[in-house]
Amino acid sequence: MRTKIVAGNWKMHKNAEETEDLLNDLIDKLPTDKEVRLIVAPTFVNLASAVEHLQFTNIDVAAQNMHQAESGAYTGEISADMLKSIGVNTVILGHSERRAYFHESDALIAFKVDTAIKHEMTAIFCFGEELKDRQSGNHFNIVENQLRDGLFHIEAKSWENIILAYEPVWAIGTGETASPEQAQEMHEFIRETVRKAFGSAIAEDVSILYGGSVKPDNAKEIFSKPDVDGGLIGGAALKAVDFAAIVAGI
Repeated sequence: MRTKIVAGNWKMHKNAEETEDLLNDLIDKLPTDKEVRLIVAPTFVNLASAVEHLQFTNIDVAAQNMHQAESGAYTGEISADMLKSIGVNTVILGHSERRAYFHESDALIAFKVDTAIKHEMTAIFCFGEELKDRQSGNHFNIVENQLRDGLFHIEAKSWENIILAYEPVWAIGTGETASPEQAQEMHEFIRETVRKAFGSAIAEDVSILYGGSVKPDNAKEIFSKPDVDGGLIGGAALKAVDFAAIVAGI
């Protein structure tokens, strides 16, 4: 059975004090009767404190990015070993903002995926089309290419370390959201694409998250779709009451 997952990507928000306050609010407000994996991704400087703060809870901590090299002269970068050493075993890779603002290519993201797998980390692999791709009817091709070029080189056994996160770029931070039907259509396509490449067992086991302006008032309907296994949440993850309401909708 696929794992239901709700992950909060905090992006470049929350200083040390604000991080602690939000974590305390999440501990207090998150429902405890749901069979769902909960993940939060604070900034790099707050990862170690978040791991310590959440060690006796059911909330996992993820990093928002990771360098592909083991070590070296890469000023400002963070390695897999550094993350593992503070108890972070999950990393978000290929987020649309990393692709757009930092020009990360599919080849680079594939390298990062390999590094994560080598270190037995879970990779939340992000992908999705821009508005022009959706409008031109090219969205399925874009998604298939991103999957193939960034992820489909891995061995079958490595899928145990992969969570897929479909994020239509046109719906991130814009207030626009793919309709539940659009989300299901793409998630079904993604699962079928994985099935063609790796077989039904892997396709049915892999969790596929939706990311794109998920809010308390639309989460339940989106999550009700058969191929949507949860969400990668941005802005709504910064308020404990909103994040808890989204989790309640799973």
